[in-house]
Amino acid sequence: MYAGTKMIAVITRETRLAGLKQRWGTASQADFLMEAAVDHEVERRRKAYSAKGVDVSDDDFLLMEASAEELTDHSAYEEEDETYQQSLRKLMQELDVDVPVREVDRRYVPNFDFDRCLAVVVIGQDGLVANVAKYVGDLPVIGVNPEPRRYDGVLLPFHVSEARAAVLRTIKQKARIEKVTLAEVNTISGQRMLAFNDFFVGCRTHASARYTLESGGSREPQSSSGVLVSTGSGATGWMSSVFNMAAGISQYVTGKEVPRLSLTRDDRKLMWTVREPFMSRHSSADNVMGMINDQEELVIGSQMPTNGIIFSDGVEDDFIEFNSGNIATITVSDQRARLVVG
Repeated sequence: MYAGTKMIAVITRETRLAGLKQRWGTASQADFLMEAAVDHEVERRRKAYSAKGVDVSDDDFLLMEASAEELTDHSAYEEEDETYQQSLRKLMQELDVDVPVREVDRRYVPNFDFDRCLAVVVIGQDGLVANVAKYVGDLPVIGVNPEPRRYDGVLLPFHVSEARAAVLRTIKQKARIEKVTLAEVNTISGQRMLAFNDFFVGCRTHASARYTLESGGSREPQSSSGVLVSTGSGATGWMSSVFNMAAGISQYVTGKEVPRLSLTRDDRKLMWTVREPFMSRHSSADNVMGMINDQEELVIGSQMPTNGIIFSDGVEDDFIEFNSGNIATITVSDQRARLVVG
């Protein structure tokens, strides 16, 4: 439709309610199933109390019901959906700046032609910005918070009412840009992928991942739950949970917490760790954490006959097959994400 014409891409995502409708067909069917889930959970808890010989009073039953309803609160889904749709409609009105605007669902981002764009506007959660930024090349990304009272918006610096001004500054090349370090993986099969937050290298199932790991001139065979590689942006995400686990274990065993490593979003280095390494006659665990500085690399060779994968930023549907014989080289990417911050 816009062939040969520059445009503004607005990246959206489905709400939880939209996901339920897509799964179950209609809102009423989704309502029925969620209500059934509440009834099932209340009955499960009642039976658990009964099995322990504990009488369930009317007050206890009401508490169970209230707790179960919190897990499947359809009104919260509806409120979230309506607020998002209102914010999106207002955003589209704000972006009437004499440049064509194209709404793009996040499912189509990996295959969308961003070469036709002047700027990319993302309306959603922080994770949506992270998932989009690695696909847009050098284009500036403008994060818009659809509901500030719900989302912290670390990567969403603009309210809907501020989007127009941010886009105009961006088009005129007067916006303040923050350059964010990305991670990059290349395989000998010719595939390449970027990560804004992190890479996971391992097995798509709960089976152990088998591979060789080479870092800093040291190479060893390993068996684990996979390898996690994090940028500075991802250091407060999945990688932080690894430190939480290590701190909890250390506190329990020694009474002391382990120190935490940290990176900033523009640091030209990556942090990696092996998740739950297993030691056997065929695998060791001498090298389970480290840094990848600029111009350095982490090399992982797959020994998984099937189900080996590499994915980034928690998006498992967009993955690289990583089976036996494939070798992945992970580095700090020359490409950086460009986030509009003012």
